[in-house]
Amino acid sequence: MKIVEIDREPVELYKILKFEGLVGSGGEAKLLVGDGQVSVNGQVETRRRKKIVAGDVIEFRGETLQIKRL
Repeated sequence: MKIVEIDREPVELYKILKFEGLVGSGGEAKLLVGDGQVSVNGQVETRRRKKIVAGDVIEFRGETLQIKRL
């Protein structure tokens, strides 16, 4: 599990995927989220702009990200 530290809350889901280098662009992230390929806290998430806060766990393509506030 990778710890991702954020300095503000909330952060949109697609931005985390983009900034962590799991996708090539924000547009790609939005498409993959909309296609149901990302889970947040164990639930499939299709809202591209889902607000992510500290304590959330994101799963995508075998990667698990734990969100932590700085």
